[in-house]
Amino acid sequence: MASWEPVIGLEIHVQLKTRTKMFCRCENVWGEDENTRTCPICLAHPGTLPVPNKTAIEWAIKLGLALGCEIAPRALFHRKHYFYPDLPKGYQISQYDVPLASEGRFVLPTAEGDREIGIVRAHLEEDAAKTIHVGGAAGRIAGAEYSLVDFNRGGTPLVEVVSEPDVRSPDEARRFLQLLRRTVVELGISDAEMEKGSLRCDANVSLREAGETEFRTKTELKNMNSFKFVADGIAAELERQRKIYESGGDIVQETLHYDTSTGTVTPLRSKEYADDYRYFPEPDLVPVEPPAEMIEAAQAAIGELPAARIRRLETEIGFDLAEGLVSSGRDALFEQVSGDRRAVANVLMNQFAATGVDPDHVNADELGKLIEARESIPRGTFDEAIAASGNGDFSAERYLGEAAISDASQLDPVIERVLAANEEQVASFQAGKEGVLGFLVGQVMKETEGKANPKIVNERLRERLRA
Repeated sequence: MASWEPVIGLEIHVQLKTRTKMFCRCENVWGEDENTRTCPICLAHPGTLPVPNKTAIEWAIKLGLALGCEIAPRALFHRKHYFYPDLPKGYQISQYDVPLASEGRFVLPTAEGDREIGIVRAHLEEDAAKTIHVGGAAGRIAGAEYSLVDFNRGGTPLVEVVSEPDVRSPDEARRFLQLLRRTVVELGISDAEMEKGSLRCDANVSLREAGETEFRTKTELKNMNSFKFVADGIAAELERQRKIYESGGDIVQETLHYDTSTGTVTPLRSKEYADDYRYFPEPDLVPVEPPAEMIEAAQAAIGELPAARIRRLETEIGFDLAEGLVSSGRDALFEQVSGDRRAVANVLMNQFAATGVDPDHVNADELGKLIEARESIPRGTFDEAIAASGNGDFSAERYLGEAAISDASQLDPVIERVLAANEEQVASFQAGKEGVLGFLVGQVMKETEGKANPKIVNERLRERLRA
């Protein structure tokens, strides 16, 4: 049986949060009533002319530098022709053979060392409008009764980041996308929220036998809207391709949709090639020639990148916690909270993460007091306090007074009652099935309404059961 190697490249669209759109002065906002943020330029009325957004160009340069790209001394806008109902011009203003940024590399830290994912290009373009399919399954065009177009999004500035086919697993694709998103957010150029569409990802997927150096036919998975679905969709397509190859078939180059409800991929259309788009230079826009001072200012505005912070924090708390904190944006809070470093990191990545509290709204000093006293506070009280930590007036003092029951003289009578009521579980434990200890601890916690110190309960139960 052949040993297969995944070959994956990602195309990530980052919607920039500039005040206005890419080529007109319409306000660039999300969530407004349909078709209320439009003008003759973004609706492509005859005789209108585009004017490029300077801030969008500056931010695209900033992202390109953060990705280790070369910035073109002279970049061109092109017209990319294809018909969609959400492109009123019948073409998209994009960049083709001379993008603003190219030939970069993205460092992806792993527990085994750094992986470098090549960046082919990061180019500027305008977004299309949003088509809403009514009556179809999961908002898809298949089976829809009719479609509506909201032109508010049309003309929004986008940077499309195209990676080399250097990604080698679905999980690596997920981690790459999460860290890239964190980089974009910290640069201050985008909210990069997949559920809102300000970060969108397509994946080019193929297989080859281990040891092969040539690429085989690829397929493209379109518009996956969560990190999990990106990984799941790639995994499903890799499995589909493996079965085709091992049954003697061939892969057809096409664009696919990943159905999250069934875990399967289905064809959308045959894959377009560059020739199909009939690119030619945009005659209404001059070339972009960024001055040296613009590039220098963009470079100076880039702080410590997330990948570097993962490596720095790894020495304190280990790779997994460091990666989790940085990718989730909780590392800044972690560095402000005093106390045992691994304990703080574990709370932030577990109990705190489960609350959905915004780390930026937390008083680090008060949270530190709470974490330091976590062993002496009932579990329910601790969880309640963590959930309240984002409130502006949060104080740990209110919760520190509710000390957990740790006195053996108070716990032992409860433990005796629990053991007497659960003779079967006691016998199982004494026969070697230690997994039932968790059940017995839970019963003591229930009896004490969650106020017992679970660590002390665990210790007292073991002593009693082995007596």
